[in-house]
Amino acid sequence: MQTHVVESTTMSTVDYDANRQQLCVHFRDLSLYTYFDVPPEILEGLLRAPSAGKYFNARIRGQFAHERGTPDQST
Repeated sequence: MQTHVVESTTMSTVDYDANRQQLCVHFRDLSLYTYFDVPPEILEGLLRAPSAGKYFNARIRGQFAHERGTPDQST
């Protein structure tokens, strides 16, 4: 799993497992959500977006199956 720091007021880091296409989003309020079947181009878009929060809300939130918890719980 690769960890990326995100420039955002709501997110701190994201972890991405390319083999499993899982995106784990760590929020600044210490919550964590794991999103499933996320293609690599969505991660690339998030990392390149001028506003990571806006990109997340438009392209990730509500678009992929997810669960709240830790990466270990999402396996």
